[in-house]
Amino acid sequence: MILCTSMANEKSDFTRTATSFRNFVSQKSDSQFPAESGRYHLYISYACPWASRCLAILKFKGLEKAISFSSVQPLFKKTKESDEHMGWVFPDSDTEVLGAERDHLNGAKSVRELYDIASSNYTGKYTVPVLWDKKLKTIVNNESSEILRMFNTEFNHVAENPSLDLYPPNLRAIIDETNEWIHDEINNGVYKCGFAKNQETYDVAVKQLYDALDRCEEILRNQRFLCGNTLTEPDIRLFVTLIRFDEAYAVIFKCDKRLVREYYNLFNYTKDIYQIAGMSSTVKMDHIKQNYYGSFPSLNPLEIIAPGPNIDYSLPHDRHRFSSESDYARLELLESASFVCEMSALLIEGSL
Repeated sequence: MILCTSMANEKSDFTRTATSFRNFVSQKSDSQFPAESGRYHLYISYACPWASRCLAILKFKGLEKAISFSSVQPLFKKTKESDEHMGWVFPDSDTEVLGAERDHLNGAKSVRELYDIASSNYTGKYTVPVLWDKKLKTIVNNESSEILRMFNTEFNHVAENPSLDLYPPNLRAIIDETNEWIHDEINNGVYKCGFAKNQETYDVAVKQLYDALDRCEEILRNQRFLCGNTLTEPDIRLFVTLIRFDEAYAVIFKCDKRLVREYYNLFNYTKDIYQIAGMSSTVKMDHIKQNYYGSFPSLNPLEIIAPGPNIDYSLPHDRHRFSSESDYARLELLESASFVCEMSALLIEGSL
C-alpha cells in the first residue's frame, strides 16, 4: 500500500521508497523542460504532506496562474480491476469529493494511470506529488524536495512573488542540515511510530520523534523560524507534519506522548505559518482525516474516524515578538489591528 512516497516494510522498520522521475524544469534555453508558463500541472493529494508542501510553495511564490494543480480524492481505492493495488484515484466527478477533481488533462482514473502514460515499463510506486508536462505528456519529477527547489527559483520570471527565496545562499548550510533531521526524525518519524512492528522498534521511534520535537521547541523559543527570523524550506517541511499531528498522527500513529498544542512555541509557530496568505488553502483536514483513518486497514480496520480537537489555527499567536525579514513580510501575513484587539481581549479574560 502506498503512502505518498513510502512503504512500511514487512520486517519492522518504516522505509521510504525512492522516487523515480528526477528531471528538472529549468530556465536554460536548451532545457528539455523549459520553465514556461502554462506548460506544467501539479497533481497532489491534500492528505499527503509531501504533496501539500509543494502546493504551499506554489502558493507562496504566486505561481497559480503559471502552474495549474489538482487533487485526487483522499481515500485509497483500487487502481485497476486486474489486481488488488490500492492507491490514489481521481473522483468520478468534480462534485463527488469537495476539493478533488477529475483528471481533465489525461482522463486518468488513478495516479497509477499517469505513471503508465509516462512510462510503459514503470514498476515503482504510484506516488504524489507529480509534476506533469502537458506538452510532452509525461512526468517531469515526483520528488517533492526537488519540486520545491524548482518552484523556488525556476519560475521567478512568471511568479507574482519572485523575491521570496526559501533557500537563500547565506542560509543553505543550516537549511540542508535542518532539512535532514526534520525529514528523518519528524516527517518520517511519525510513520516510524505508526508502522512499528513491535514494542522495541516503537519505543526507539517515539523517543527519536519527541527528542526532535523538543529540539524544535527550544529553537523556536529564541527565534521566529527554524533557521532564524525568516521563513525557509524547513519551516514548510515541519509545518505539514505539525498540522496533521493532533488530528491524525496522535491517534492513528500512536504519537500521543505530547500533543503539538501542548508545546507553547511549536503551537504558536504552527498558527503563525498557517496564517501566511495562501497556506490555509493547502490544508483540508477532512481529506487528511479520511485518508489516515480510512486507508490503512492494518492500523484502523473499521475505518472509524475520531472527531479530533478541531483546532482553530487562525487564532492569535505570539510569534510577532520576533523581527521579520523583508521577504517574509511580503507574504502578507494575516496580521492587523484586529490581532492586537484579540490579544488584549484574551489577556483581559485571563486566557493567556
